[in-house]
Amino acid sequence: MPHIAVDGVEIYHEVQGDGPPLLNIGGTGGDLRQTPAAASPFAERFRTLAFDQRGLGRTSHPEGTWTMADYAEDAAALVRALGWERCHVVGTSFGGMVALELALRHGDLVDRLVLCCTSPGGALASYPLHELRDRDPADVMAIRMRLLDDRWDPDAAEPIPGLGGIYPWIERQALAPPQDPAAADGLRRQIDARAGHDVMERLGEIAAPTLVCAGRYDTMAPLDNAQYLADHIPDAELAVFDGGHLFMLQDPTAHPTMIDFLARG
Repeated sequence: MPHIAVDGVEIYHEVQGDGPPLLNIGGTGGDLRQTPAAASPFAERFRTLAFDQRGLGRTSHPEGTWTMADYAEDAAALVRALGWERCHVVGTSFGGMVALELALRHGDLVDRLVLCCTSPGGALASYPLHELRDRDPADVMAIRMRLLDDRWDPDAAEPIPGLGGIYPWIERQALAPPQDPAAADGLRRQIDARAGHDVMERLGEIAAPTLVCAGRYDTMAPLDNAQYLADHIPDAELAVFDGGHLFMLQDPTAHPTMIDFLARG
């Protein structure tokens, strides 16, 4: 069934593909109705589990204040509910922060770890998205686009290099906040939890072999943040790609590099 109840949360999930198990944790505002698990290149090589995080998509909306630990516990409980003893973990943006917490809290579950366009928090946090609530709405779209890629030029034939035909969809997403009140509240709570993310002093506890992936032109999660992760996680390496926060869509070498790393395990 696509829903599993774990610790009071009805989590919507999808499993696609065959091979070693892989948990794919998506980013801020993620909704599998827009990016289904079957669309992931990982599903071509791995049995890939993706899910809507609490308050988003088709997952339920529990009461109370949500922390990064809650998101990590949801992920761990879902993996265990499916009977997986260990799995590879890929976390992107906010999902990378969840993956860091998961690797710290439940290292026994994590085989190999891939962290994409994310940050350790604290003094090296990703851009504080919660502060955009106080900005002039007329300015927010431009801020969001430049966070994705600091080369953004709305007057250029290709406003963000490498996105091609997907760019208009990306632009619409930046312009349009969720209309559904529950989804808007889930996104707000997710961003609030993100603001408290800080694992800088705990990175040395991560035991899983780790690939830290970053986009050269990302200003949401700058390259310095990725370098810090790679320097402070004991068994980590850094891969830098030709793109911004969406480098996986911009650089055709990104997914093959991640898949090759995961296949070593």
